[in-house]
Amino acid sequence: MAEDLKITAGNKELQYQSLIPQIKALIRDEPDIIANLANVSAALKEQFKFFWVGFYLVKSDELVLGPFQGPVACTRIALGRGVCGTSWKEKKTIVVPDVDAFPGHIACSSLSRSEIVIPVLKNEEVWGVLDVDSEEINKFDETDQKYLGQIVGLLSV
Repeated sequence: MAEDLKITAGNKELQYQSLIPQIKALIRDEPDIIANLANVSAALKEQFKFFWVGFYLVKSDELVLGPFQGPVACTRIALGRGVCGTSWKEKKTIVVPDVDAFPGHIACSSLSRSEIVIPVLKNEEVWGVLDVDSEEINKFDETDQKYLGQIVGLLSV
């Protein structure tokens, strides 16, 4: 249950290691993907206090805003556009230390300074992306990439 989420202090790796089993428990018996995406977004926001965390879902030829936590966001993103559209197109995780340096960055909020986007795949096809933004420059690293990738993998089953 969401109200049972245990927030862990300490280094980032320990925080992820504590959170992943909790996310598994949250989504294990829930067949509705929207409910699961919402709970994953909330769990990540609560644990890490990210500026914005959520999902965009592939709907025909664009990404459409899905469950998220944070301020209002861009609603639709074209394939190959911005960090999310590029991650979708290239089917790979993209870590952006400074969004102002990313060509074609879509500024849904001027407060966002760094970003990580992880594609959510099923049968080698992207059906969504996890987008996480921070108000800090250079917030995301290999640890985030590793563990957010594991979390996204839980949703691909």
